[in-house]
Amino acid sequence: MRKKEKHYDFQPVGQAIKEARTKQGITREQLAERLDMAVRYLADIENIGQHTSLEYFHELVTMFNISVDQFFYPNVKVVKSTRRRQVDDLLDNLDDNDLIIVESTINGITKAKGILS
Repeated sequence: MRKKEKHYDFQPVGQAIKEARTKQGITREQLAERLDMAVRYLADIENIGQHTSLEYFHELVTMFNISVDQFFYPNVKVVKSTRRRQVDDLLDNLDDNDLIIVESTINGITKAKGILS
């Protein structure tokens, strides 16, 4: 007797890929060429949640630093969300002078929220 297959809704992952791609200013055509995949296939992944191979899935989520935990374990608090991972990547590209500005901004936000004393 065969087990009934569960269908995983891949659409939220596809949306995260699309958001990350557009944030980085990469066109769908550029990404499809980089991954050697059809543009239409990439569009289907992003827009309708087309299931993809594990190889493409891994390539896409690692390329854009997308935390898959939030999709596979929605009821578990994620240690580092996709947004946090992406901000960490951006911070890695800044020098110490840039980080002074970022630190001041973060301190201002946390002070306004009453997080810091």
